[in-house]
Amino acid sequence: MSAETAGFPFMLLFRGTDWDKGLSAEEIQQTMSRWTTWFDRLTNEGKARLGQPLTNDGKIVSGKNGSAVVDGPFSESKEAVAGYILLRVADLDAATEIAKECPGLDFGMSVEIRPISEELGRGPD
Repeated sequence: MSAETAGFPFMLLFRGTDWDKGLSAEEIQQTMSRWTTWFDRLTNEGKARLGQPLTNDGKIVSGKNGSAVVDGPFSESKEAVAGYILLRVADLDAATEIAKECPGLDFGMSVEIRPISEELGRGPD
């Protein structure tokens, strides 16, 4: 691992599941190609460790002992998490600069940057 990427683990959470509304199939394909190029570059630079889009299916568990289970996430929510990337970069500023390059920002998505605590267990390698 290079000195530049020997830093700390961060998670980029991509919020906004309706980024593609109103786009043609060609525009969606072009945007997805931008995402792939961006992620591949980060991976080749040793900064991205893992990343995936998330589907709109799932469950939400809450309440004591998981007493409430409902279908979710709710795709109509602008705050729904659409995907994530795990990074290992020098600091929060470096993670922020990477987040500013996110192709989804042009379509109303937002990117939440969260440091990953390695206190409870082993973080991403």
